[in-house]
Amino acid sequence: MIRNDKIILRALEPADADLLYDWENQMELWAVSNTLTPFSRHQIITYINQISLDIYQTKQLRLMIDVPRAEKQESIGMIDLFDFDPYHSRGGIGVMIYKPERGKGHAREAVDLFSQYCFNHLGLHQVFCDISEDNTASIKLFESLNFKFIGRKKDWLKTPIGFKDELLYQKLAGQ
Repeated sequence: MIRNDKIILRALEPADADLLYDWENQMELWAVSNTLTPFSRHQIITYINQISLDIYQTKQLRLMIDVPRAEKQESIGMIDLFDFDPYHSRGGIGVMIYKPERGKGHAREAVDLFSQYCFNHLGLHQVFCDISEDNTASIKLFESLNFKFIGRKKDWLKTPIGFKDELLYQKLAGQ
């Protein structure tokens, strides 16, 4: 586990299947995750089994975000490393906090802790994130952690009401 005094990042377990099934099938999150269709329980279980493979094979890492509560840990979200490229020493970060827990600083703690893990343990030179131009909460989050705006992909995201730009943010090791 990767942890500090406020947050725990841990590997997915088979027991997480029902929670992931619920989260991944919430249509309101699909625009952020680029999902178009619902997931079956079988797909979620297969995913959990595959994600446990080595990061160098899968080129991704998904961890659950847990917070310590009075009697036990509670899962409140997920954080991902995607497009992991060990040769160029980079990877993308995505984070999702379940709605009742948003706005409490958990995403900031998770991204900060995960970024340090990527730099210090995986030896990455840079991490990046892609954010829809209208996702002001994510823009503020990543900017508060010293991610720098480095580009705009015009009309990158198709939505029911038209196309949106996607913003690219980056953080280099040591910044």
